[in-house]
Amino acid sequence: MNRAIFLVGPMGAGKSTIGKLLAAQLQLPFADSDKVLEERTGADIPWIFDVEGEAGFRRRESEVLRELCRGPTQVVATGGGIVLMEENRRRLQKYGLVVYLQASVEQLLERTSKSGNRPLLQVEDPRARIIELLQQRDPLYREVADIICDTDHCTPKQAALMVAERLAQDETSQ
Repeated sequence: MNRAIFLVGPMGAGKSTIGKLLAAQLQLPFADSDKVLEERTGADIPWIFDVEGEAGFRRRESEVLRELCRGPTQVVATGGGIVLMEENRRRLQKYGLVVYLQASVEQLLERTSKSGNRPLLQVEDPRARIIELLQQRDPLYREVADIICDTDHCTPKQAALMVAERLAQDETSQ
């Protein structure tokens, strides 16, 4: 594997957790684009959203993706909205293999309910917001995905194994 492996999907799909396990399994470095963005700016994502709005955050997110694409072969967990910009979708497809980690609304709601670090879910009805985001983003995740893995009924470790197996299958079929 000499290309980056980008994990895309909605918040709560397990991109960061599964990504770390997958990277360890494949003996590759791991990067979380949201964490890289926070390190570069010295501010957390909710603060960036508050001060610069979603547009400012998306601009910064694109800069981080551009930088990660120039880096070593690695596993990269991306932010849930990275696919919104066409430039990002092209970059993901050009520089890596894209794995869409998919999960049901119920799972996403359960997994995100404990986190206050999700600005887009700081609304009265998080379930409706998750449905709305999925309707908007699912076609974009599918557009860029080389592999789609459902993370609903498995532990992060099982999901990482499933992704690694699918990557191996994908590599042997090329």
